[in-house]
Amino acid sequence: MTLIKDLVVRDIRFPTSKHLDGSDAVNVDPDYSAAYVILKTDHPQNLEGHGLTFTCGRGTEVVCAAVNALRKQVVGKSLEEIRAEMRNFWRGLTCESQIRWLGPEKGALHLATAAIVNAVWDLIAKAEAKPLWRLLVEMPPEDLVACIDFRYITDALTPEDALAILRANEPTKAARMAELEARGYPAYTTSAGWLGYSDEKMRRLCREAIAAGWNHFKIKVGRDLADDIRRCRIIREEIGWERKLMTDANQYWDVGEAIAHMKQLAEFKPWWIEEPTSPDDVLGHAAVARALAPLGIGVATGEHCQNRVVFKQLMQAGAIRFCQIDSCRLGGVNEVLSVYLMAKKFGVPVCPHAGGVGLCEYVQHLQMWDYCCVSASKQDRLVEFVDHLHEHFLDPVRVRDGHYLPPTQPGYSIQMKPASLDEYEFPHGKAWK
Repeated sequence: MTLIKDLVVRDIRFPTSKHLDGSDAVNVDPDYSAAYVILKTDHPQNLEGHGLTFTCGRGTEVVCAAVNALRKQVVGKSLEEIRAEMRNFWRGLTCESQIRWLGPEKGALHLATAAIVNAVWDLIAKAEAKPLWRLLVEMPPEDLVACIDFRYITDALTPEDALAILRANEPTKAARMAELEARGYPAYTTSAGWLGYSDEKMRRLCREAIAAGWNHFKIKVGRDLADDIRRCRIIREEIGWERKLMTDANQYWDVGEAIAHMKQLAEFKPWWIEEPTSPDDVLGHAAVARALAPLGIGVATGEHCQNRVVFKQLMQAGAIRFCQIDSCRLGGVNEVLSVYLMAKKFGVPVCPHAGGVGLCEYVQHLQMWDYCCVSASKQDRLVEFVDHLHEHFLDPVRVRDGHYLPPTQPGYSIQMKPASLDEYEFPHGKAWK
């Protein structure tokens, strides 16, 4: 038996605002950051579970406080006990009577839940000496379904629905795993299109990305129409028309503004507009989707979608053509699984959000599980990639010819190097002195 004897949470921040990496219409000066959780155990090999939840700098201390408020739900429990009752463990984190009032199941408390839940899954995968994606793929469908809390979503997805979806792909799992290991999973890059980059930097980064095998590019838009037209023209000049272009407004517009703005950008043939308005406005997204569908522009959203219930409504309303789960905006692996399964039932492809520290490391596992166990193909499915901060991880993402290569090391690929944790811990790390 492996006992979780302690939980440590650290405030880790990287000064990415210095070069405007990650800048967009709303997040003009992000410092990519994380509330970073370490679960310490009495395992004879000193196994630890690592998990994080992404933030943009100031406010990370709020999420760290929320993690500490939830520590009693995990410290003192055995790993075997948690794994045997994973659904109840997740519900214990999200439904604890007094703390639940601060959500429920959203905001800083849900971000904290994700950090803890993902650390538990990292620990489970390490204990079984498997990368997380392979652990999930090899779990029987019944065990996966037992991890999911179906409360509030049974009008869209029942446990029986989930079982049927998972069982349908069972005969082809081995072949799909082999294909991933040979080719990888297709991705798109956002690294050339940050809003704060100069025209010259955008052109250079586009050329470098094409030389490296990238065929899908995303650009940030929203603050100024004339500037957006100019920047979209630059991107198209560099990538041509045979490659796909996506746009991302990061919630900057009202509904009417989103429709009017994107009609002006339609000449550049964007595949999607991401976060065109408030992430909570389900009917607003539906209105944008209806207006832009004749132009061939899909609506994508999800990185700020606070829980499975809002995703359910987006799908029920026909408000999104692309579902963008975030690995730690939702409440960790358990809740993410439910959204993938709902998306399958509604016929909505999942293209995960991965901008930010550690998110690329996380979502590669989830999307590879999806391909093996849930989705019928890779058509219209991509994983986001940003080329920032991977050097701080013990098992960083590997990308070749615009494809993620499957992780091979045990765990969730999220463990940071001790020296990086020390240097970038806020406020006393060397990077902040």
